[in-house]
Amino acid sequence: MKQRFRMEFDLSSQPEIVQQAYGYALQGWELALSWLLSPVAWSQFGLLVLAYLLAILVARRLRPVLAIKIAPAKDSKGALADVRRFAVLFLPLLLPLLAYGFTAIGETLVRSMFDSGAVIAFGKRVFLFLAVRRLVRDIIHDPFLKVLGRYILLPIAALYMFGVLDDVLAALKSMQVTFGNISISVMALLRGAIAGSILFWLGGWSTRQTSQFIEAQEQMRPSVRQLVGKTIEFVIFATAFFLLLNIMGINLGALAFLGGAIGVGLGFGLQKIASNFISGVILLVEGQATVGDFVELDGGEKGTIVKMMARAAILETFDGRWIVVPNEDFITTRVTNYSDSGSANRFEAEFSVSYDTDINKVPALIEAAVSKHPDVLDEPYPPDCELRGFGDSGIDFAVEFWVEGLDDGPNKYTSDVLFLVWNALKDAGIEIPYPQRVVEIKGGLPQMKS
Repeated sequence: MKQRFRMEFDLSSQPEIVQQAYGYALQGWELALSWLLSPVAWSQFGLLVLAYLLAILVARRLRPVLAIKIAPAKDSKGALADVRRFAVLFLPLLLPLLAYGFTAIGETLVRSMFDSGAVIAFGKRVFLFLAVRRLVRDIIHDPFLKVLGRYILLPIAALYMFGVLDDVLAALKSMQVTFGNISISVMALLRGAIAGSILFWLGGWSTRQTSQFIEAQEQMRPSVRQLVGKTIEFVIFATAFFLLLNIMGINLGALAFLGGAIGVGLGFGLQKIASNFISGVILLVEGQATVGDFVELDGGEKGTIVKMMARAAILETFDGRWIVVPNEDFITTRVTNYSDSGSANRFEAEFSVSYDTDINKVPALIEAAVSKHPDVLDEPYPPDCELRGFGDSGIDFAVEFWVEGLDDGPNKYTSDVLFLVWNALKDAGIEIPYPQRVVEIKGGLPQMKS
């Protein structure tokens, strides 16, 4: 007793947290001693062991049956099959949850017989902690959820297991953090951080799932798919934001002033962003340019649209560079779309023949040769060879042809057509002239001195 009094006297000069920790340790030691010396506590220990052994026996018999009943066939597809595969992942929780259930039944019997069940209640909480631990360690594979479970869910389960969760929550609620004239409890901040992380993770996951579903609807225009996807994304994250404010206990009426300030900011400092956002909505609605189109702007930027965002579109050039173009440029300037609605494009290949050639035979010869190319179209017009002029060294021709796509990047239509022209002229014995020049030297050649 004197030793204990001396220890309490020494602790009186220590910080409050040290005194509280000592108090909890002392209570735990006294509780353990009372359990070790109590026959009722030993009977509860026996019930815990019996419940665990029974859970092992039932889990060994039940788990294979559930795995066969729940797991779908390997080649099965669809939403129901995905749900069943997801349910199979939770089979490792069967043992600790069965132990928890059997222990709860034992606790009810013990409390009805002896009006005491502290030991078996602690064991029940231990089994629940083991279930949470297995959930975090073996079932959750998403990196964000695993971090959340490891540093938030497991500590909460541990505090609940030792029976101090309510005390910790009360202490956090009593601690206040002040921001100017606003005071908020530490518990509200932690609750907001946890809920915000979960809500926005769920928002990102649901947005990805929705986008995949919308992209699979091929009967919808690409621009409509983009518009629907962006609208759903905005609705999901706006809902998550307002739910977070509600969870943190922030009055939504207090946001009226903030909304007015944002409106003023959009009117003055953010008008360009607002203009680009509205232009992006117009583009998605009208479908003048969408993902996959090859466009060229007045400013010289050209490339394939690979992504359309709320503020800008991203063009990818054939040399691999990405160009960020504000959406407003698509509305206020002239835009040439080379691939809108899958329309064909016309190109031409120029060549020359010698003046000794019978040029009346050239058009039919070249048109027949170019028509053999598998990508050259007969509609809207077949290949057309035209006489363009009489040059210094030869007679100039050009063959026009229509193809689906662009003559750049993976496509080399003009190069292929020039090969066909070369081979057709060679086979017909038609000469492609070299440049010819006539040089006249006035006064004769200079005499060389010996």
